[in-house]
Amino acid sequence: MASTEHPLSDSSVFVGWHKSSYSGGSQGECLEVARGYDVVPVRDSKVTDGPTVVASAASWSAFVTAVRNGSLDV
Repeated sequence: MASTEHPLSDSSVFVGWHKSSYSGGSQGECLEVARGYDVVPVRDSKVTDGPTVVASAASWSAFVTAVRNGSLDV
């Protein structure tokens, strides 16, 4: 697999999905990541057999850091 971000149409090629401990409530805005890969597969927790975005570990780390720091312009 390439280390650049790209979508896959079926998340079933990955195992070991985990939802954030911060997920919950009725918002319905939860992501899951699959652990144990050189890349970081990410999917919508409500569509477990749907598409997956695959990010490099560096990109995912930068994204998580930006979320934690509140530095994303949304």
